[in-house]
Amino acid sequence: MGEMQYGLFHGEGMRQCGLGARPFRFSFFPDLLKVIPVSIHVNVILFSTILIVFTMTGTAFFMYNAFGKPFETLHGPLGLYLLSFISGSCGCLVMILFASEVKIHHLSEKIANYKEGTYAYKTQSEKYTTSFWVLFICFFVHFLNGLLIRLAGFQFPFAKSKDTETTNVAADLMY
Repeated sequence: MGEMQYGLFHGEGMRQCGLGARPFRFSFFPDLLKVIPVSIHVNVILFSTILIVFTMTGTAFFMYNAFGKPFETLHGPLGLYLLSFISGSCGCLVMILFASEVKIHHLSEKIANYKEGTYAYKTQSEKYTTSFWVLFICFFVHFLNGLLIRLAGFQFPFAKSKDTETTNVAADLMY
């Protein structure tokens, strides 16, 4: 029995057995490559990188628009929507992939029993460390950013109605 705390690159746990608790630390790379689903964890890191890049780009455009001459077209409200949507989507994917890596693949038992003999440990609790909650806050801020831009009076890019002119095609064909 014990508890586990997960970070993006490393974590720590506590094994409760016998007369006392035994703390241990683990890192995903290179120690646990044979235990964890590597493709999911690499995707978590890839989407986290994309999230950071697009968040920084959106922040730079926001600062330039707030304190300088605002950009037109793509870098205006449409650009903020685009960057917020990409960053928010990547943040949501990272949280879903990371949680599924822990829960669906029973990562706690695999890590707790890694290089153990005949004794099988069961985990009582699993906690996410700071990296998961920072990603959650980033996702939530991007969601609020899109909502606040919408409340400010800008239209969503996909909600634009096309103005069509009424034409007399039949009259044009006759003459």
